[in-house]
Amino acid sequence: MSSASASPADRAEIRRRLQSVLLDPAQAAALDVIGRVDAAVLVPLFVDAGGGVHAVFTKRRDDMRRHAGEISFPGGRQDEADEDLRVTALREAQEEIGLAPEAVDLVGALQPTPTIATNYAVYPFVGLIAPGHRWRPSASEVERVLELSLADVIAGRGRRPMLRRGLPFRTDTFVVGEDLIWGATARILADLLQRLES
Repeated sequence: MSSASASPADRAEIRRRLQSVLLDPAQAAALDVIGRVDAAVLVPLFVDAGGGVHAVFTKRRDDMRRHAGEISFPGGRQDEADEDLRVTALREAQEEIGLAPEAVDLVGALQPTPTIATNYAVYPFVGLIAPGHRWRPSASEVERVLELSLADVIAGRGRRPMLRRGLPFRTDTFVVGEDLIWGATARILADLLQRLES
């Protein structure tokens, strides 16, 4: 990726805008949502030199037991040692893509969402990062790291038929090139975009 960085003014503006529309991270971590297992994801965002906002995703390996081959934000289950779900999100991002917690400016949170198939309660936290990271994907979990512009994500928004356990259903999706985002990740993304568009 290009290491060209946004101007300090652009970065400050997106930070201000995000904080004005996002939930407070501590309050979001305390919300109740349906799900047996608490989990957290980090929604890493960066601003390029032209002022465009990009989000960082992972494509999970095809041989994973859960959510195989799906595109998601870095994240996972809360460990007993994690002080709270914000710590979980930052720890998982470091483990999955090599993003150090100190490189993340945690600016807010999104509405927690349940996963249907795996019964997780997923708490998304939004962090601003600098562009130009050299990702170190976890060999055991991550096939590749994707940096997608929000403009491209918005352009690929739609509803499409899907199959789950052999049953057809229609759901909100985002398609960028060959990459399909659906499920809990699509709901998290839709929440972020709705807040930014309001």
